[in-house]
Amino acid sequence: MVKVKGDVTTYEKIASSKLFQHAETVIPGGVTANIKHFYPYPIFMKEGKGSKLIDVDGMEYIDYSLCYGALITGHGHPRIVNATINHLKETGTIIFGTPHELEITMAEKITKLYPSMEQIRFTNSGTEAVLLAIRLAVAYTKKSRIAKFEGHYHGGLNQVLVSVNPSKKNAGEETAPNPVLESSGIAENELDNTLVLPFNNLQATESIVRKHAHELAAIILEPVQGGFIPAEESFIHGLKQLTDELNIVLIFDEVKTGFRVDLGGAQQIFNIKPDITTLGKVLGGGFPVGAVGGRKEIMMQSAANANGDVFAVGGDSKKTKNIVFHSGTYNGHPLVLAAGMETIHMLETDQLLKDVISKTMLLRTRLEKLYASYCIDMQTIGMGSIFNIVFTNETIKNYRDMWKSDTAFREKLDTELLNLGIYLKPLNRYSMSVVHTLEDIDKTVEAHELALKRVLRK
Repeated sequence: MVKVKGDVTTYEKIASSKLFQHAETVIPGGVTANIKHFYPYPIFMKEGKGSKLIDVDGMEYIDYSLCYGALITGHGHPRIVNATINHLKETGTIIFGTPHELEITMAEKITKLYPSMEQIRFTNSGTEAVLLAIRLAVAYTKKSRIAKFEGHYHGGLNQVLVSVNPSKKNAGEETAPNPVLESSGIAENELDNTLVLPFNNLQATESIVRKHAHELAAIILEPVQGGFIPAEESFIHGLKQLTDELNIVLIFDEVKTGFRVDLGGAQQIFNIKPDITTLGKVLGGGFPVGAVGGRKEIMMQSAANANGDVFAVGGDSKKTKNIVFHSGTYNGHPLVLAAGMETIHMLETDQLLKDVISKTMLLRTRLEKLYASYCIDMQTIGMGSIFNIVFTNETIKNYRDMWKSDTAFREKLDTELLNLGIYLKPLNRYSMSVVHTLEDIDKTVEAHELALKRVLRK
C-alpha cells in the first residue's frame, strides 16, 4: 500500500513497523548498523532464496542490495551452504582457534588472483582490514599521517571516517577539500592525522601530496568510488607514480570491488599493483571477512615471533614495539574461508562472473533506454557487476559531481520500487548476482516504468 505525505512517497509495512518500534526499545535507533536504517523505517526480512527476499509482511522482492554486495551467489546458494556444512562435518568443530590448512589455501588463491598481494593476513571485516593496512603503512614508512579522498568510505575508524559525505557548506574548495568528521565521539584533533584529496583530479592531488610528502605514510582510496565511480586511467596511474616517487604507501580498498568488477579486482582492470590491498564482502561468501595483502617487506612487519608476543605474561614489552600488532579470535575462520573458497571457485571455473557482468550491462542498457523514452536525463554508472542510477546528464567523476544529480527524485522512485517488489536501500548502488535471471531483469524494468509513472503523476 502506498501512502503519500505531501510530496513524499512512503510505504506501509505493518509487521516491519511493529518490529522496528520494538527494536527501538532495546537497540539504539532500532538497528545494529546505521547503514540499515532508512525512512520511514527499515523493512525487516524473514527469508532469502536466490535473487529474492521475503519480508515479515510476506512480500517478495528482487534483491539488488545483496547485503551491500557481499552475496554475489545470491541467498542460500546450495553450493555455498553445502561447502560450509561439509566443512563442519569433516572437521567436527565450528572453529579451531589454531592455524589450519584452509588459511594457506585461501591465501595462495588470493595471491594468484591479486599478484600485488604477496602475503596475506585475514580479518573479520573490511574495517579491520583497513585498520591493519594503515598500521602497516605507518610502521613501514615511519611517518604518521595518511590521506584519503573526498567521498570515499573505508569503514568506521576514526582516522578514515572523514569527508565521506560532507555538505557543500563544510566541504571547502574543490581542489583543496576540508577534512570533515562524519561522527560525533571523535576528537577534533583526529583531523590532524588525515588529509583529504580531490578524486580524479591529479593536478590538485599532486599539489597537496607533495606539500605533505614528508609526513604522509599512505594514501588510501577506492579505485571505484562507492563501487560505481571509476578512477580515470590517467589519474590512477599518475597517483601510482607519485606515491612510488615520494615513498608513500598506496592502499587500494577493494572491499566493494574485489571479485565484482573482475576476479582480480579493479587493480587487474587498471593494470596497477598497489602496495597494500584490502578485501572483504564477496571474499566471505556471505560471512563476515576481511583480508589485507601487499608487498612482502611491508606485510612481514606483522610476522609473529617468540621474542615479541604481546600476550606473553611477564614478557619484555620493548620487543613488541618493532612488530605490527595484529590479532583476532576469529581471523581466518574456517567456515568463512570454506564459503569464500567455494564462491571464488564458482566465479573462476564456471565463468559465472562474466555472465553476471553481461546481465548487469543488459539491465543498465534497458533502464537507460526506458528513462530516455520519457525524456528524463538519467545515466547508469559503474563497473563490472555494480552500478548506480544518477539523474543528470552531467559527467560524474567524483563526490561533488553527485551534487548535480536529482537525488530527491531518485529517492521517491526507490521508495515506489520497494512497493513494487524491488529491494534496494533508497539511493544505494545496485549489485547483481549469479542467480539474477532474465525474468528478474524484465520485472525490474517493468517496475521502474510503473514507479516512474506513479512519481510523475504525483
